[in-house]
Amino acid sequence: MADDIPEPDRQLKPFFDRIRLRDVLGPDEQVAIREAGRDRLQFAPGEDLVREGDRPMNSILLTRGITCRYRLVSGGARQLMAIHLPGDFVDLHSFLLKEMDHSVGALTACDAITFPHDNLVRVTERFPHLTRMFWLLTLIDGATHREWLVGLGVLSATQRAAHLFCEIYRRLEVIGLARDYRFSFPVTQTALADAVGTSSVHVNRVIQELRQRELITWEGGIITIRDWPALARLADFDDRYLHLSRERR
Repeated sequence: MADDIPEPDRQLKPFFDRIRLRDVLGPDEQVAIREAGRDRLQFAPGEDLVREGDRPMNSILLTRGITCRYRLVSGGARQLMAIHLPGDFVDLHSFLLKEMDHSVGALTACDAITFPHDNLVRVTERFPHLTRMFWLLTLIDGATHREWLVGLGVLSATQRAAHLFCEIYRRLEVIGLARDYRFSFPVTQTALADAVGTSSVHVNRVIQELRQRELITWEGGIITIRDWPALARLADFDDRYLHLSRERR
């Protein structure tokens, strides 16, 4: 039963689910991950987990909530470059790149676990397979960035929003946080506008269009996809870039 799962395992379950979807995760590897984690942190909506210019000594694993990777330009405009869900390392790349070239902010209330880089060094030296799994996660981040870049270049704002909803649903579905084409997405329309690269006024029109076409409903922070084939077709969505199949790696 779920109530019998120890709290550390419950917190790490989304991360383990992400890995197991794509490869086998051994018992010793799971123990190594548990032991590498240190502090449990909480963040309020709007709070930064890590800021541009920081030189983190830890990488942060999100266990509850939604965060975003973003940049601010000199005029104050914000562009979201990624959305992180439970089971995602929000800044694993800082393990090697050292200095943050963007910020990560909480879109909702969030829980997270820190993984000191010294601990990650020991894990990767002891478990080459886990090293490849961490590498895989950063490669999937890169694939997702490419998909977003294509969307910003050639899709309309309505298509980009539809694509984002398809992506979030698939990513939540594989960690057991979405089913029957319904999922929790309690973010503001301002954040959505920053993600799809448009204004808050325009993104409101986009949501109204998707509702009028009977593709989605969005009420009380819950999105229901009413016609998945039509929404995916509108968005030109293909989840291949998420690499959701199990392979020997």
